[in-house]
Amino acid sequence: MPDTNKITLIQPDDWHLHLRDGPQTRTIVEHAAQQFHRAVIMPNLLPPITRVADAQAYHSRILSLLPPDTEFQPLMTLYLTDNTSVAEIKKAAQSPIVHAVKMYPAGATTNSDAGVSDIAHVMDSLKAMQDNGLPLLVHGEVTRDNTDVFDREAIFIDEILAPLTQKLPLLKIVLEHITTKQGVDFVINANDNIAATITPHHLLLNRNALFQGGIRPHHYCLPILKREEHRKALLNAATNGNPRFFLGTDSAPHIQSRKENPCGCAGIYSSHAAIALYAEAFDSVNALDKLEAFASCHGAEFYGLPINSNKITLYRDAWQVPDSYDFGGEIVVPFRASEKVQWKLGKP
Repeated sequence: MPDTNKITLIQPDDWHLHLRDGPQTRTIVEHAAQQFHRAVIMPNLLPPITRVADAQAYHSRILSLLPPDTEFQPLMTLYLTDNTSVAEIKKAAQSPIVHAVKMYPAGATTNSDAGVSDIAHVMDSLKAMQDNGLPLLVHGEVTRDNTDVFDREAIFIDEILAPLTQKLPLLKIVLEHITTKQGVDFVINANDNIAATITPHHLLLNRNALFQGGIRPHHYCLPILKREEHRKALLNAATNGNPRFFLGTDSAPHIQSRKENPCGCAGIYSSHAAIALYAEAFDSVNALDKLEAFASCHGAEFYGLPINSNKITLYRDAWQVPDSYDFGGEIVVPFRASEKVQWKLGKP
């Protein structure tokens, strides 16, 4: 009989991580490096990482904050704007540290004001990405004020993403942090060059979590949590073995005062316990045997990178998450603050 209280995995990677910049980065890097060998780093800083030179400088700052003897590898991305040149795309494709380009529709989420205002403005850059094998990472939401926030992903897929895949059928695309059954269905029915990441919070929470006992600002994220039927569709996609769904935490910390605020920021911080949270989600449907492929293999295969050789072990050992972590002299409130996580990272 397999031991259901212990699971050993090939060390996973996080294919969607916000490391921020400056003193706050140290906390996130230390948490992420305990679990993940590599992470795709989001470029939505202020100012955003729009050039290869910016990515190189940011990469150096991240490496300077790694704990001693840590092999964590940041995989850098560029931030796509209406003014991104074909020359910069080609330079990015040749860079050993840049692995993708991120498209934020202007105004979609944190630090996205410089994002793409109309996909027609970036078609030359997207074609250059297709021609040079550079993946496009998409925050898939429309941003019109008259569109219901719970419908923005589905409408983006119909109006923007589906037509884009027809115009550029060989462009590698990752639909980031999918939240809907429509997102799942789109990936399943698309070609092999279309994939999606799924977060731990979208696997574990539905939109009721925003209002349990009152407004819960630390459960507010974008794309926003959806109905239970969508959560179940995501969980089924994550656990069914399809290689085009893989782990991406979208761990996106904000200091406590910016979350608990009349106009609070979107983002959930999960880097402190990410792989344990995924284990909880998979365990809830008796699919722990599918966790390694989702967490450790599918993303690497899609990006054309080697699968890691190291191992990590998780134990069924409930522990209480601290109510906060130091965050560059400020405080960040993590996902499940003061509550228990049922799995714990240990040594193999």
